[in-house]
Amino acid sequence: MITTKTENKYFEWLSAEEMHKDSKKWLSELRFVKDEHLFFQDLITSYTLQIIDFEDFSDTKEIIDALNRSQKKNNELIEDVLTHEKDLEIMVDGIDDVKKEKQYKKLHRQLLTSVSEYLYDYKKVKTQLFDILKDVMKKVKQQRLLDNR
Repeated sequence: MITTKTENKYFEWLSAEEMHKDSKKWLSELRFVKDEHLFFQDLITSYTLQIIDFEDFSDTKEIIDALNRSQKKNNELIEDVLTHEKDLEIMVDGIDDVKKEKQYKKLHRQLLTSVSEYLYDYKKVKTQLFDILKDVMKKVKQQRLLDNR
């Protein structure tokens, strides 16, 4: 079965102010994710030996690789949104250039989709990483309790 990608025919009209708010919200979320990446890197560094000893290291390695890819994608999206923010001038300069404004709105919709998909995928990776780290920490704690006996 062949599927075709369809494009929405209905678009909500967004003002320059609404698009600016969207961009600021995306930047805030993406910068927060960037901080979370640093937190995860610290956690992974702290528990490296235990993670290596963990039963399912291949799955763990895949999750860590996914986190690294997520970090690269996050940096790309931040750059794209910053560029998009700078180009907002097209919408508010008072010059009616329909072609540029239409292109800007199209890019805004694409960024909306990209950021939403990225955040959805990131939350899945984050949940999996938390599960792995939780199991590793439990194992470390159990080992400490056994060693103290």
